Amino acid sequence: EVQLVQSGGGLVQAGGSLRLSCAASGFTFDDYAIGWVRQAPGKEREGVSYRSARDGRTYYADSVKGRFTLSRDNAKNTEYLQMNSLKPEDSAVYYCAADRSDYQWVATMKGNRVDFSVWSQGTQVNVSS
Repeated sequence: EVQLVQSGGGLVQAGGSLRLSCAASGFTFDDYAIGWVRQAPGKEREGVSYRSARDGRTYYADSVKGRFTLSRDNAKNTEYLQMNSLKPEDSAVYYCAADRSDYQWVATMKGNRVDFSVWSQGTQVNVSS
């Protein structure tokens, strides 16, 4: 079964840190572009970060650049999103998603709402002021 299982998240004070994990199974990890989107109540879904399937480079939304970092453990087929210096505006439901093509992510990071082949179940991140 193709799936992404997400863990992490929760409640943290502003300035704090959290790490999200996304464990992949049922597909070849390196063949997919994997990343994170988030959605806050009343707001559009926002692309946060992704790793290119083509060359492994990482990309970040301007709103998180310098604060969030992607990392990968290939042995565990797991992608991580380390979130530092969290702000209340980072509060949202975070989803891990994957697709064979970078196109879905390029479109998402430009603000377009596109679908992905595989989604995680999502997790809530709340940052208190």
